Amino acid sequence: MLELGQPQSQPDADGDLIRDVTEATFMAEVVEASMKTPVIVDFWAPWCGPCKTLGPQLEAAVKAAKGKVRMAKVDIDRAQQIAAQLRIQSIPTVYAFWQGQPIDGFQGAVSQGEVQEFVKRVAAHNADEADGLAEALTAAEEMLGEGAAVDAAQTFAAILGEEPENAAAYGGLLRAHVAMDEIDQAEALLASAPPAIAGAPELEAARAQIALARQSANAGPVGELRAAVEASPDDHQARFDLAAALQASGDTEGAVEELLDLFRRDRDWNDGAARTQLFTIFDAAGPKDPVAMKGRRRLSSMIFA
Repeated sequence: MLELGQPQSQPDADGDLIRDVTEATFMAEVVEASMKTPVIVDFWAPWCGPCKTLGPQLEAAVKAAKGKVRMAKVDIDRAQQIAAQLRIQSIPTVYAFWQGQPIDGFQGAVSQGEVQEFVKRVAAHNADEADGLAEALTAAEEMLGEGAAVDAAQTFAAILGEEPENAAAYGGLLRAHVAMDEIDQAEALLASAPPAIAGAPELEAARAQIALARQSANAGPVGELRAAVEASPDDHQARFDLAAALQASGDTEGAVEELLDLFRRDRDWNDGAARTQLFTIFDAAGPKDPVAMKGRRRLSSMIFA
């Protein structure tokens, strides 16, 4: 098993190309591994009839790609937490990860030709870095990260002018509007997203950011809420509100800490509100965010303790 953060060598055998992955190895075998080679994740179960047809088709197409893409097989009965985090609602479901993020996917059985085309499309990301749109997308993300939300929005919009169903650019545009505090416009754009990408992970991440932004508008003062929690540590509502206030102030790590503490004290409080809010924060932060990655691991350890 690979250690987190270690680079993987180029696979040279079918055993390296196709792996059975558990919750314990998902981060290393999928998220970390996809930093170098795209990883297709097949969510299946032994009782799923269509999975028995789709799985071998995927394996054959992955082997035919000769190392340009890897495959991870995840039995959802043995990895219920991963399935919940990725909102797997039916199987078979297939996701493709590249550089730590879901980039493509589909649900249900498809034709062998569609499987082969899907794998080719995913494998092509190995050579996409020099592509002009990919470079523009990277530049836009850098702008957004540096606080130049207006410039980022313009660049994302330009990419969409060339490729209207580019989920990464659409999600980026939504996040740029959130950064500019244009929440209504972000929600309107989300509602009018092209059907082909409406359920893409990039748009789900933006949806989570919009939800957090709405909550931030109603967040109370951090100082008062912290005093309330210190005065009454078992006041779950006060702790939940403190987490929302910390998130609104930009202290995501502090918010995650309070929610994890709340989950530890009473995981079922308010219909599992702490867990739900944690997933919203993790989705908004993205799979490569260190705070989200650490928080997911800690939450998983609490769930399965």
